[in-house]
Amino acid sequence: EVLPAYEGRIFRFAQHMARLERSLRELRIPPPHSRDEWLAIARRLIADQQARGARHQLIYLQVTRGVALRDHAMPPDLTPTVFAMGSEMKLPTPAQREQGVSCVTADDFRWRKAHIKSTSLLGSVLARQISVDAGAVETIMFRDGFLSEAAASNVWVVRGGVVMGPPKDNLVLEGVRYGLIEELCGQAGIGFELRRVTRDEVLTADEVMLSSAGKEVLPVTTIDGQPVGTGKPGPVCARLHALYQQAVAEQSV
Repeated sequence: EVLPAYEGRIFRFAQHMARLERSLRELRIPPPHSRDEWLAIARRLIADQQARGARHQLIYLQVTRGVALRDHAMPPDLTPTVFAMGSEMKLPTPAQREQGVSCVTADDFRWRKAHIKSTSLLGSVLARQISVDAGAVETIMFRDGFLSEAAASNVWVVRGGVVMGPPKDNLVLEGVRYGLIEELCGQAGIGFELRRVTRDEVLTADEVMLSSAGKEVLPVTTIDGQPVGTGKPGPVCARLHALYQQAVAEQSV
């Protein structure tokens, strides 16, 4: 799990913990810490990063099953191993906000348990490298002709003023911003819908956005070399980004 912290204050801590706990349950790893203990670890790492001059921080938490002889079976009664580290969070640049970013597309070749956030990231690594090789920011992936997500981001499509995203199922990692985007749309009176989104709907959308802890809400203005909508960041993304900043100021702990 990765916790974003702004000026030393963690954003959406409870939601990040809920996702960590969900992934641990899926992998049958007992929680090694309570939420209060995780919070203490995170704050210690944040303080260390602040001492190094980092204004905003990312706290990375990793839990593995524990120490045992190598085997594919899950040994019982292991003590989980915890690794945690802090780093500086580098947010999108003003130019990326103002001009939007480019993405490329690819088939989603990952396994069918994408809803588990785990260290098994080879599929995402290979997908992200596709965009790196193309000089793009992200790789937007499709499974059987329908939008799934990007290599390290969720993807949102705006059509007719409605924000649409893939449903919450085993094919998509439900980013913490899933719930946040829905909340922000509700505040702004913007329509919000989770459903299967076709490739054509993405490529002919009025706006396309990426969301993640580090990207926040980021406009996509080019996909596979073709403009998205007008080729400029749209009003829905601008509104959601402004509300996102307001939420950061109000909800961080």
